[in-house]
Amino acid sequence: MIETGPVAIAIHGGCGVMAKAELTEAEWAEARAALAEALRAGQRILAAGGRALDAVEAAVVAMEDSPHFNAGHGATLNEAGFHELDASIMDGATLAAGAVTLVRHVRNPVMAARAVLERGEAVFLGGEAADLFARDQGIATVEQSYFTTERRVKALATMKARQMAGEQATASEAEKHGTVGAVALDRWGHLAAATSTGGYTNKPVGRIGDSPVIGAGTYARDGIVAVSGTGKGEVFLRHAVGHEVASRIAYLGETVAQAADKVIHGDLAPHRIGAGLVAVGADGYIAAPYNTDGMFRGWVRTDGRMCIATHDEIWEVSVDPR
Repeated sequence: MIETGPVAIAIHGGCGVMAKAELTEAEWAEARAALAEALRAGQRILAAGGRALDAVEAAVVAMEDSPHFNAGHGATLNEAGFHELDASIMDGATLAAGAVTLVRHVRNPVMAARAVLERGEAVFLGGEAADLFARDQGIATVEQSYFTTERRVKALATMKARQMAGEQATASEAEKHGTVGAVALDRWGHLAAATSTGGYTNKPVGRIGDSPVIGAGTYARDGIVAVSGTGKGEVFLRHAVGHEVASRIAYLGETVAQAADKVIHGDLAPHRIGAGLVAVGADGYIAAPYNTDGMFRGWVRTDGRMCIATHDEIWEVSVDPR
C-alpha cells in the first residue's frame, strides 16, 4: 500500500488590487466568487488524487476565463492597444517546464505552456510560433476582441493620459498591472506552479516580463517549494524571485514564510514596487506575502480549510459550495 500525504493549494490574482471604494460590494463579491471557483477547480483535482501539475493548470485556466483578473479574458492592453499574453508552468517532480510569451490568440495561455512542457522539445516558445504551436496542439484560439474588457480599455486611456502629463508614477497598482498564479502540493508529495498574465497596461509592444520566465515568476522543486509571483516583472527578473525563494530554503534552511518574506519585504524593498507571491512548501505550508494595499489570493491548507482574501480581511468559504 502506498502511503500518501496531505494536499494544499494556493492561488493569487495579482497584487494590483483596487482600493475598496473603487468597486461596489456586489463587484467585490463577484471577484471573491471567481477566486473561490478557481481554488475549487484545483482542489477537486487534488482531492481526487490528481497531480499538482493538473491542479495548478486548472486553477489558472479558471482565472484566465474570468474578467476580474489580468490574464486571458480581461488582460491588459499594450501601448498599441492590443493584447500580448504570457504564461508558464513547472513540474517540481521532474523540473520539466513550459512557457509561452507574446501570444495574441491563445484563449488559455497556460494550456499552451502545458503543451510545450508535455511536448518536451522546448521550454519556451514566443510570438506567432507559440500561437501556431497551440493551434496545432488543438488548443482553442480566439480573436483579440475576446480578451478585451471595458475596464482595460479605460485603464489604457488613463495610463496614456498620465504618460502625456508625465505622471505615470502616480498610477495605482490596479491601473498598472496584475497577474494570476497557482501553486500546489499533491498527495504524492509533488509540487507544481503556474503563472499567467497580460503584463502591464500600456506596456511596450514585445515586452516580456517575469511571468513566463522559469525561475523568475514561476518555480517549483519537489522537497523545497513552489512559487508564483506578481509585481513589476522587470525587477522580478533581475532577482530571479522564484528561484531565490527556493534557494533560501534549500541552502540557508529558512522556512517558506521566512524566505518569501525576505524576498518580498527585503530584497525587493529598495525598488519601491508593488510585489507579492504565493508559495507552498514540501510540508504543505503556505505563504502569501505582499507589500501593496491588497492581493487577490486564496488557499486550501492541509487541514482542508479554504480561505480567500482581497485586502486584510480573510473569508473562510466552503470547498464544496453545493
